[in-house]
Amino acid sequence: MRIRPPRPETRNSARSVWLFFAVIHAGFLARLLPFILGGGVLSDVRFYREWAYQALGDGVWEGIDTAWVYPAGALAPMLAAAVFGPHLYQFAWFLLFAGLNAVGVAALVRRGTPSSFTAAYWWLTATALLGPVAVGRIDGLTAPLVITALLIVAARPFAASLLLSAATWMKVWPAAVVLAALVVVREGRLRILAAGITVTAGIAVVVAVFGDVRNLTGFLGAQGARGMQLEAPLSTPGVWQAITGSSGAYFFEDEVINTMEVRGALSGLVGDLMSPLLALTVVLVAVFLGIALHRGAEPAALLATGSLALVSTLVVFNKVGSPQFMLWITATIAAGLVLDKAAEWRYPALAMLATAALTTLVYPVFYDALRYDLQPAVAVLLTLRNLLVVSIFVWSLVRLGHLIARARAAAEAARA
Repeated sequence: MRIRPPRPETRNSARSVWLFFAVIHAGFLARLLPFILGGGVLSDVRFYREWAYQALGDGVWEGIDTAWVYPAGALAPMLAAAVFGPHLYQFAWFLLFAGLNAVGVAALVRRGTPSSFTAAYWWLTATALLGPVAVGRIDGLTAPLVITALLIVAARPFAASLLLSAATWMKVWPAAVVLAALVVVREGRLRILAAGITVTAGIAVVVAVFGDVRNLTGFLGAQGARGMQLEAPLSTPGVWQAITGSSGAYFFEDEVINTMEVRGALSGLVGDLMSPLLALTVVLVAVFLGIALHRGAEPAALLATGSLALVSTLVVFNKVGSPQFMLWITATIAAGLVLDKAAEWRYPALAMLATAALTTLVYPVFYDALRYDLQPAVAVLLTLRNLLVVSIFVWSLVRLGHLIARARAAAEAARA
């Protein structure tokens, strides 16, 4: 079979994307340069460096020797970033971030369609708007892995599942995309399962041999013990109660896990409802995905929409509202712009850009003014951000309903 070379316009479009990639990452590097030159680190990277050298120097391996807030696989990139020593830890982390982001962008532009180039520009823009959250959290490494996996899962389900499983054992959220793929990708289900079991078994063996296998799921208990975090979407009423001094709500700084929570009023009840609501919504979305597939909905569109619905469920019904969660939604939208009709995804794409900008304004720009001074203006920004997140979740459900209705109408027309 003769392989056709890419058309000149495709090559030019790809070059433009990579030039934009270089500009964006040069900006990231410039922002990080003071940290790199001074041996410092940005944001949560300070914890990553501490955990890495605690393992390498003191022999205490988080997630293996002790229960940890992250899955055990998160140690892998943290240890990899120690390659140049503690002084250049931030530089090594940036290289990991840029390298994996390059993989994600390459996956987006690989198809050579206008929508794929649009998706690449959009992803890079959203990443830039999220700024320190993107380059300073481990989610910035898992997001491009999820983009890549979503774009290859139909053709290479085993390889895609390896990527998703590895990402899940760094940060749990890609499990939602695994579930969407298991429902939608009919012919690859066994290979998706096989890859997931392989990665999980490998990590379990390492933990069991070198530590305590009970620590394998320690991160689940650590998350479950948290209260309603300040930025969580369903904490918004409590935030306003704390600001206005009504119903006994107040902000509480948990110095042990470095979070700010809403306490008092109905925050305890709301926190208790989060896990069952999240589980119920995940099950319902998975059921609707199965119904849509059975009725003949287009698999690629269904995979994109289902992934967005499940991932945004993890954000909306979550006690934790960390700003890096926005990367989860951003990654699934980027893939959706390629897998589905880009025009159909105009609303979530635009809403997510606004969400990313608002997220950065709240954290880190004005975060202290909110948590310490209870500034209403910052609470307005946070409220708008959370409303946009909920609206993207609702859009995904409506889109799923449209896919089901469209498939039903097509089936009825075929029978007529």
